Amino acid sequence: MLLSEAIKRAFKDKLSLKNEIARDFELQGLAPLESANECEACYIRDSKLSHELESKLQHCKAGAIFIQDSLYKALQDSISKGTKDSIQSLSQDSLAKETKDSITNNTKESLAQNTQNLDSKNTHKKTQFLIVDNPHLAFALLSQLFRKSDFKEYPKIESNIDETAEIASNVVFGKNVKVGKGTHIMPNVVIGDNVEIGENCVIYPNVVIYRDSRVGDRVLIHAGSVIGADGFGYAQTAKGEHEKIEHNGICVIEDDVEIHANNVIDRAVFGQTRVKRGSKVGHSCVIAHNSVVGEHSLLIAQVGLAGSTTMGRNVVLGGQVGTGGHVHIGDFTQVAGRGAVSKNLPPNTKWGGHPIMPLDSWMKFYVNLRRLLKEREDSKP
Repeated sequence: MLLSEAIKRAFKDKLSLKNEIARDFELQGLAPLESANECEACYIRDSKLSHELESKLQHCKAGAIFIQDSLYKALQDSISKGTKDSIQSLSQDSLAKETKDSITNNTKESLAQNTQNLDSKNTHKKTQFLIVDNPHLAFALLSQLFRKSDFKEYPKIESNIDETAEIASNVVFGKNVKVGKGTHIMPNVVIGDNVEIGENCVIYPNVVIYRDSRVGDRVLIHAGSVIGADGFGYAQTAKGEHEKIEHNGICVIEDDVEIHANNVIDRAVFGQTRVKRGSKVGHSCVIAHNSVVGEHSLLIAQVGLAGSTTMGRNVVLGGQVGTGGHVHIGDFTQVAGRGAVSKNLPPNTKWGGHPIMPLDSWMKFYVNLRRLLKEREDSKP
């Protein structure tokens, strides 16, 4: 449907567009700022300007970008002033001199083209800014127009199941399911449309694999686990209501992964949530949308990865470790049980505690804390 029609259908009385659409086009979907094409829309949640954001905008090819008025004005100011001081005053973070110097004329020219497109309605330019009070809400409302059905039909006869696969009773198949040779699927498993399961896998009872998920070879998925469910994503309206963000990406489980009982691995908002080759996920873990578990990593039990957490290879997360969203854990890094990962962690390091700190510092802190508490108790009359 046309962008204008999509906005009208999605926004209704929940949100309004504060400027006019410069170029109407057939809206084919939503995508991240970095990868959106001229037939897709994206949004910027930031309210302040940063060098990183300017760099992304320089290369953005989206047909439309939803943006707050304050950020739009900051972009205009940055372009019109064109000085290091103005960049510094508009930046979200304190930028080092070399960072400020790296903001090139090309970046400013690209931003200027986008701004001209909005102000002068130059239909020859592909990208346009659309101003709304809440870009995150705009994204959520539009995402609902592109929701994919989880289970359309259950015709096992239309699925491609290898003759050597063992399928127990009461297994439910969606449309176009593929199951490789030697795979064993136990009772009461539900498999959605277009799911692919590789060779020599074992899917234990009561597992649910949502639509479009990909499972590699020699994968074990234990009872009660859910693969490819919606992530926990909402945007709040001005009235405090929560609008669902539809998750139209997929979930990918690579070869030789073992997923223990009662795990939830969400599908991506767009793109993929991925558990890479050889990783082992302990009982009752949650891997949120767009997260990536690196090769041969271990998630011990009750680990919670917030959205867009990424990990290198051979990472070890102890029991009940939790991460904030959009953090990266480097190769061969270990986090002790109940550690709260709130920042990026470099490779080949060990961490613990809440807030997270180097493991030896955490151990010393804990020992000293207990000593101080004991001294306090002993000093009481």
